[in-house]
Amino acid sequence: MIIKYILSAVLGYLLGNIPSGVLIARGFGISDVRKYGSGNSGTTNVLRTAGWLPSVLTLVCDCLKGWVACVIGRALGGDLGMLLGGFFAVVGHDFPVAMGFKGGKGIATSLALIIAIHPWLALAELVAVIVVVAVTRYMSIASLIAAVAFPVFTAILCRGRENYGLFLLFSIMAAALAIFQHRSNIKRLIRGEENRLDFGKISKVSEKVLKNMKK
Repeated sequence: MIIKYILSAVLGYLLGNIPSGVLIARGFGISDVRKYGSGNSGTTNVLRTAGWLPSVLTLVCDCLKGWVACVIGRALGGDLGMLLGGFFAVVGHDFPVAMGFKGGKGIATSLALIIAIHPWLALAELVAVIVVVAVTRYMSIASLIAAVAFPVFTAILCRGRENYGLFLLFSIMAAALAIFQHRSNIKRLIRGEENRLDFGKISKVSEKVLKNMKK
């Protein structure tokens, strides 16, 4: 019986290793997005480095690999298999062996796990992120708030469901991992050195990247 859970975790980790941000940015002329900005391959760094379209594509692909991991995990081992697949997809995204363990921060891939646990939970998280970014223009603060809110929303929306304890446990684990991955952002926020999202600058980057692709 345990083999199906191990397989769910391993397949999830391998799917998480797919370097969506690196591959998509490369397709838009950025040799290695990890050499710029924050140094990771996540959606936000792709946004700052390559612009809107590559960032949206990265978000979708990072979420999709997590979703596939959840679907495979559920087919193999029910709710526990789904949770293992989704969580280890996040681990694989954050620490990809194929990329020297230098990946992203797991927020987009975690979204797939959130959707799999409860679609309304995902909607609540997205609304929270959009509102915080709109007000503060700090993606890191929005991500941290979403991480903290994940187990809270899970505790409320999943109460009474079968395997409620598992859902709550994995939401806490995913939240803790997200917060750990944002430790450098937390230090910069405390020092007042964290960069805000400059939408005007991002739009200019987008125009430049697209213009270079047409040459």
